Amino acid sequence: MAGRYDDLTGRVAVVTGGSSGLGRGIALAYARAGMKVVVGDVVAGAAPGNYDLQPDIPTAELAMSYGTEALFVQSDVTRKEDVDRLIETAVQRFGRLDVMVNNAGVWRGGPFLDLCTDDLDACFSVIVRGSWLGAQAALRRFQQQGRGVLINIVSTAGLHGHVGQTPYNMAKAAQANLTRCLALEFAGSGIRVNGICPTWLKTGMSRNGAESPQFDALVRETLPAGRWGEIDDVAQAALFLASDASAFVHGVLMPLDGGESAGTFFRLAD
Repeated sequence: MAGRYDDLTGRVAVVTGGSSGLGRGIALAYARAGMKVVVGDVVAGAAPGNYDLQPDIPTAELAMSYGTEALFVQSDVTRKEDVDRLIETAVQRFGRLDVMVNNAGVWRGGPFLDLCTDDLDACFSVIVRGSWLGAQAALRRFQQQGRGVLINIVSTAGLHGHVGQTPYNMAKAAQANLTRCLALEFAGSGIRVNGICPTWLKTGMSRNGAESPQFDALVRETLPAGRWGEIDDVAQAALFLASDASAFVHGVLMPLDGGESAGTFFRLAD
């Protein structure tokens, strides 16, 4: 029988990029559901400019206020030794690892001919290499346990193209295919691998657009749901995929996009 997805008491999760934005939202949702949370990031404090809940309180500290255990581990997802240490610390502290969320990411974009290889390298280093290293470290532990859940925070940018963000879309497409490949390889081992693909969300990465009346109107007009996505929309999807309620879900790249990927959309005139 499928289990509840809002009560994951005692399970252990690692969330990369967990100090701010989506990672912070996911980590806090896990904590509220009773999970023990290990936050991996380069700094413990929330980055300025995000739409974060109580940004003056570090994620791990706020998570503990919900009555669970949590800790912060300084780590750079592009460094194998950091990622391995992140997973090892979680297991040493809590004895197991149930969920790994590869969330850390960066954005680079602009007119293609104005971009340089540094833009490409930045996206591939954090998004692709970071997800690769996180997956390897977590999957080794999952194989020892005979179970585990890997969730990659991808993007609709990994499912189709956009003008003006080629390096980001390329890296997210690679992350999406990493998700598919790992789901196929590990599905028979009691391990589930899935991805969440948000569209326009209110995070620090999109704040300039959200605060532009013209761009805000464009997003609301373009998305069938007529609104921006919120951090909690992603957090709730991450709760579901972490739980036994999604026990038969493998290799899914879940569009979290207000209907954007359903097809061409335009609003009919009154």
